[in-house]
Order: sequence, then C-alpha cells, then structure tokens
Amino acid sequence: MEVSFHQEIESLRLGAGQTFHGEGILAITKALLQSGVAYVGGYQGAPVSHLLDVMVQAKPYMDELGVHVEACANEASAAAMLGASIHYPLRGAVTWKSIVGTNVAADALSNLSSPGVTGGVLVVVGEDYGEGASVIQERTHAYALKSSMVLLDPRPELQRMVHMVEHGFRLSEASNMPALMELRIRACHVRGSFTTKDNVPPSLSKRALIDEPAAFDYMRLAHPPVTFRHEKLKGEERLPAARRYIAEHGLNELFDGGQHGDLGLVVQGGLYNTLIRALQQFGLADAFGHSDIPLLVLNVTYPLVPEQLKDFCIGKRAVLMVEEGQPEYIEQELATLLRRADIQTPLHGKDMLPSAGEYTAEAMAGGLAAFVARYLPVAAGEALRSAQAWLEGNRQRRAQTAQSLPAPLPARPPGMCVGCPERPVFSALRLAQQDVGPVHIAGDIGCHALATFEPFSFGHSILGYGMSLASRAGVSPVMKRRVLSIMGDGGFWHNGLLTGVQSALFNGDDAVLVIFKNGYTSATGTQDIISTPDDDAKLAATDKHQSLAHVNQTIERTLQGLGVQWLRTVHTYEVETVRQTLTEAFSTDFQGLKVIIAEGECQLERQRRIKPWIASLLKKGERVVRVKYGVDEDVCTGDHACIRLSGCPTLTLKDNPDPLKVDPVATVIDGCVGCGLCGANAHAATLCPSFYRAEVVQNPRWHERLLDALRAPFVHLLQST
Repeated sequence: MEVSFHQEIESLRLGAGQTFHGEGILAITKALLQSGVAYVGGYQGAPVSHLLDVMVQAKPYMDELGVHVEACANEASAAAMLGASIHYPLRGAVTWKSIVGTNVAADALSNLSSPGVTGGVLVVVGEDYGEGASVIQERTHAYALKSSMVLLDPRPELQRMVHMVEHGFRLSEASNMPALMELRIRACHVRGSFTTKDNVPPSLSKRALIDEPAAFDYMRLAHPPVTFRHEKLKGEERLPAARRYIAEHGLNELFDGGQHGDLGLVVQGGLYNTLIRALQQFGLADAFGHSDIPLLVLNVTYPLVPEQLKDFCIGKRAVLMVEEGQPEYIEQELATLLRRADIQTPLHGKDMLPSAGEYTAEAMAGGLAAFVARYLPVAAGEALRSAQAWLEGNRQRRAQTAQSLPAPLPARPPGMCVGCPERPVFSALRLAQQDVGPVHIAGDIGCHALATFEPFSFGHSILGYGMSLASRAGVSPVMKRRVLSIMGDGGFWHNGLLTGVQSALFNGDDAVLVIFKNGYTSATGTQDIISTPDDDAKLAATDKHQSLAHVNQTIERTLQGLGVQWLRTVHTYEVETVRQTLTEAFSTDFQGLKVIIAEGECQLERQRRIKPWIASLLKKGERVVRVKYGVDEDVCTGDHACIRLSGCPTLTLKDNPDPLKVDPVATVIDGCVGCGLCGANAHAATLCPSFYRAEVVQNPRWHERLLDALRAPFVHLLQST
C-alpha cells in the first residue's frame, strides 16, 4: 500500500493528559492500545479499514509495545485468532466490515462464544448500513443474539467511544462473552477530541512470553458433550454477569428531560447525534444535546438490562423506541419485557418510524412528528407545525426541482477509476460476445463489480467475495454456452481458491474464470496481499517505468499446483488479445476449468508510485516523457461507439466545431492518465481512426529543442492554410 499513515501513527503515541484530535475509527485504534490489547487482526473493509491499515504501518511501534498485528486472509481467519483468549488472559481485537465479514466469520465466532473467553475480546465491526453502504442491508445484531455475544453501539462522541472500548474488554472478561462493537459509517468518520492515557503494554505478549501452555480443559472446547453445558452457562451465568457489569458501570446513559418528563425515548447509542438533530426541528433539543424528553441511550444493545428499561418506562405516558433496521429486535424484547412486568406504558417504534433503511434526521423527524402529534399536540403545537412544515418543504423542493427540469437527470452510477486496468477486459468481453453470443456472467465483490453499471451492465449474480466461480456451478450444466466467472486477486485469496477453483477442479466442471491480477485488494483501500510484489520489485519497476502485475507469479503457480491445465495470461490493455483469448476460452474443445489471468496494476497505486518519482526527475532537470491521447475532431464521426465501449470518465463529449455538423464529437479531457484504452478499443472494434497518441516531453534535450524550433514554422504554415 502506497498510502502513508505517518501522522495517524504519531497520534497513537500520545500519552496521559494529551489531547487527541481526529476521526472516530482512529480514536478506537488508540483506545485499543490504552486498554492493553495483546494482539490485533482483521480483514480490511470500509468503514473500519483504517484501524488495521494504521496498525500494520505502525508495526515498529507495535513491536515496542509487544502487540502482535496480523493482516488476515479473510474474516474467518481473523475471528479464529480470538481463540488465543479462550485459555489465556490475553486481550485481543479484530476488525472487519459487517454484515458480509461477520457472515464469513460466523463459524469461528460461534465456536468462540460457546466455551467463552478468559481474556477480553473485542470485535470492531463496521456496520455498513444505510445510504453510504456498499453491501447487503442486514444487521449484526442477529449474530449477537444467536451466539450470546455482547453488542456495543457507542454514542458517536470520541470520549464515549474510547470509554466503551476500555469497558468492552472488562465487560468481556467479567462475563466470559466476546464483545462486538458496531460502528456505523458516520461514527467511524465523526471528528472530535479526547484526553488520552498512556498506552499499556500487555502483561503477556511477544515481549513477555508465556512459559508453559495451559493445562488441558475439555470445557474449553466447542465440542459435544460440553457444548450442552455451555448453552446453560450462557443463560445462567454469563448474561446475568454482563447485565450486572452494564448496570454497575453505567454503560447505558440516562439523560433526564426537561418539561416533558412523562414521555421517553429509547435509542441505540450510534443514533444519538441524529436523534438530537431531529429533536431540534421540534424545538425539543438544543445543539448541545439537552433534550426536553428523557433519553435512555443504549450504548450496549445486547444484552439489555431489564430493570433499567422497566424503571425508565414505568409511569410514562408513552415511550418511543428508535431502532434502525429490521427486524426490530430491541423493540420486540422491550415489548415482551413490559408485558411480562404488567407495565402498561404504550410502546411505539416501527409503527411510527420507517421499518427499514438508514435513520437520517429527516426519517427520524417523520416518526417523531407522529409521536409528538399524539402525545404533545398542545405543548409542542407550534414546534410540531414548524417541523411538519420543514418536512413538507423538503418534499416540495424535491418535487419542484424534478418539475423544473426539461427531462429527468441521467443516472450517475459509480464507475471505475480513470485508467483502471479492469475496464479494458470488459470492453474485450463485449467484443467477444459479438463472436460467440451472450454468456451468463457470475459476478463477484470488488472493483470489477462496477461493470454491473453502464456502459457494460455485465453480471447476473453476486453471491459473495470470491464466490463467483462457485455460484455458477448450478448454471453451467444447463447453459448451451459456457458460463463466465469474474474474480479479483483479492477475492481469489479471500475465498475463491478453495470455494471456487478447488471445487470446479474436483468436479471436473467446464467453466471459464477471469482473475483480475492488479496486485492489491483495491476496492477496500489497495491493501497488500500475498501476490503483491515486494518493495524491491516496486522500486525496480518504478525505475524502469513498468507495471508491477507480471512480477509476482504466486497466483499462476498456485493454480498450476492445483492442476489447472488451461491457463492463459494476458495484459489487460491489449484489448484485441484479450478478446481473442476470451473467444478461445468460450469455444475451445478443452473440457475443464479454463483460467484467464488478466494482468494490469491498479492505476491508483501506480499513480501514487510514479508521480513522486516523476516529480523527483523533474526537480533534477531530467528528461520526462508523458503520453497523452486525444481525438482529432475533424475525423470524429460523432458515432460515440468509442464511449459506449470504454466508459472512461475522461473520454467524453464536446460541441462540434464544424458549424455544418450537429452531433457532438468525442474528446479526451485532462484527467487522462495515458493508459491507451481508447486507441486499443478503436483498433479492436475497427472504429473511426480519430484517436491520436502524443508524447509530451518535459526537460527536452538540446537537439529536441532545435528540432522543435525547425518544425514549428512549418506546422504553423500548414495549420493556417
């Protein structure tokens, strides 16, 4: 990874009494060190990627503290790391994106939760839910319920988040339960400050080794018959111990209301900031968080503390449960609790608030409007009308904006980066299908999933990270044409090697697999993987101005070792070669797994590597040649097939300079990185010959300056005639 976290690493060294300034996820990282964590692992994924990224780059400092850091192959291997805390008093933390990462880790988490833990365990999950999410919309809450794990949902304020990390470890140790901490996108990126403490080196670590292994204890194994006893321990000992700790240490927060103390709001901690913003629209809260209605903020959403909830609800005219997502686990448990205790306080929740989707301030305000209209029609009448006017105004503005447009705005879906090495393969695939006919395409998680959008619209399914080849197993036997599976090198190592490739070889499946080999897990932040070239190879490639993708042959050797017989390697930017290789894979007489490795280094990492190198050459006055592509507007026919075949953001339209022509012409704008796809497409698809390649020379040699001076008058003369 070429991105540097030097400043973030320095903030991890802050000591007692100093002030940390930064984002929520980095505050969590600092809190782990203050809590004496002994080992940290995980798999990258927004919105928690920075935790592991920073830890990996801070390895020298982690070594000083004795903290072991491991970048795991997937979430299952990260969860399995936590087995260290079953026998030994080691505090461990792992992290990943949820819900998808928790799905992958579920088996290890179940087998960890059954025997329980001795050392505190904290799983920091990025609850990727809502408008900015990039995965399926489900909740981590279900895993906490089924496996009896503590679920923390801290109020998005840095001091409180750090406080909950420290107590999370202690709560885990007091109850012998693993603890999950869910952080939404907004919580990870909320900015603030807190007063730091000294980092605590773990008492047992790679600097303070354990002398002897723990004695054998069958009760520490997730294996029958002791699993039956484990199940009883969860209800008889662990959950009661967790509830006692939560109550005794005040982990959930009670904010007394002002003039409307006969009502109540129960809210997940992570939604607190948004709830206050929504209450402000009704004049029921100020910008500092003071609410006129009492609030019970659940920084721990599982297990709930029955006495705390009963005490809050009893005697109130009504309570509104603010719980994001569905099913409404907390609301259902609270309703059951109140009925069993014969507490007749009316409970509202999903009957007034949206059943699913992110609870933005506007979504919450809609539910609050119904609650306030029912229980505060007079006392908050003016504020209610003001808030309803605000909501109606928002709806009217959207409607007026839509009506004012002559036509609906075109959709602007996300796309691949400029110069992305994966885009040419999809251009070649479109051309190949002109030869062999349409094929079923099993998609996967990664940058290549952006090909599901225009102009490609490729992909019939996405079943999980590295699952594309496995997901076509039921389709291939009933398809006249061969099925294509798409996978990145990150997905290959995460899950695809065993789940897909091994299964296809074992069953003798006739399938086609394209593996994008760009050298990194690019979609999650360009983290290194086992097939990423080492630093020496990167330096050598930079000096020669070469791509890195061909340097490391780990994927090829692995496939050959497993027994893949039909294996081709192509350079992604050679569109015609890729087209021919795809056509061959679809039409060859060979029966079995056919793998095409499409090499092309991630353009983001390539630019991060070569830009400083080019800047250093220019600073030294050395000659630098930069390639630029363009369109000859006099030749361009205005057909725009090049744009439909490419989808590159820098290949766009401009007005035709010819007054006799009405169709706009294609043009290449300044963001072009010189990958050459536009020209390769024009050649492969036999498009109009309007593209040209130019070399921009900086710090030219004396003879180049002389030649340019001689050429310039003739060029000017030709242009003026």
